[in-house]
Amino acid sequence: MKKNSKIYIVGHRGSAGGAIMEKLQKLGYNNLVYATREELNLLDFNAVKKFFNNKQPEYVFFAAAKMSALGVKTPADILYENLTIQNNIFYNSYLSNVKKLIFFGSSWMYPQHADNPIKEESLLTSELEYNAEPYALAKIAGVRMCEFFNLQYNTNFISVALTNLYGKTADYNLKTARVLPAMLRKFHLAKLLNGKRYDEILLDLNLQNKDDAIKHLNANGIYEEHIELWGAGKTRREFIHSDDLADVCIYIMNNIDFSDLSKNNTKNTHINVGTGSDLSIAELAHLIKQITQYQGKIKFDTSKPDSSMNRLLDCSKIHSLGWKHKIELEEGIKMMYDRYLNDHDKDMKNSQGGI
Repeated sequence: MKKNSKIYIVGHRGSAGGAIMEKLQKLGYNNLVYATREELNLLDFNAVKKFFNNKQPEYVFFAAAKMSALGVKTPADILYENLTIQNNIFYNSYLSNVKKLIFFGSSWMYPQHADNPIKEESLLTSELEYNAEPYALAKIAGVRMCEFFNLQYNTNFISVALTNLYGKTADYNLKTARVLPAMLRKFHLAKLLNGKRYDEILLDLNLQNKDDAIKHLNANGIYEEHIELWGAGKTRREFIHSDDLADVCIYIMNNIDFSDLSKNNTKNTHINVGTGSDLSIAELAHLIKQITQYQGKIKFDTSKPDSSMNRLLDCSKIHSLGWKHKIELEEGIKMMYDRYLNDHDKDMKNSQGGI
């Protein structure tokens, strides 16, 4: 990519897309293209076609997706919308002669009982975790679509399989957030409750009444003396910071082509992207407890659903291609919490008439 190359970031408001846009801007790329949901409906083929015809992007970072939590109640929407968005972006990228596209897959694509660390070749070798299927099937289709477009139309579409993402612009909504940001906010709120810092709790929750706030916290497993987390805490997870993700995606865009990945086999040419190390949910909870300086206890509710799938990615392919992560988990969570606290402090000052 040149500094003035026209680069389309699909999903620029999300954790991945936002990190990529910020990194590109810092590196001096000055011709970035993006659109909000209000400006462009990615489910509308004709609208997407018009956008590509008007903007003529040269490079595409495809980070948009409809996400789901374990046990999602809208599986049809998850599968349909992701497949539709993918089809629209892939086909219009082909029609517009996009030079290169990077598609964001997921570690959920891999079989439920795949051997860890999971190699790219494990894709479609056995059964998926059922609750993850709506999202996983769409991502698998996206990976295969990239390969098939490359083989049939000589495009240069590359897929990456991501592990759990965290970073600066996380979703902290306790109902929809991923495990790490949800846990970080829970421990922060539990610390405030333990210290009887009710004004800060009300501001964080955007509520006016103390009793309503406590009721809301309790409903989310947050109590004055302890915090409840779903499951047994034994499931293991791998996490990558959004800054590292942005770094590797820009590295791939600038240095790696489909031809480099398909020298020996055109199947499973996607690239695992992670850190190569994992920890249990219980270990993560104790790490976040330490970082947030929460003084209460941690209780695991084994009556609640828990994933049975461990996901540690084998990152030997991306390592052999010249890239390795830079941000270790503890450092990354501290960075994330500092950002959360700074935003919280600004809200406190504004609520008190500060500037």
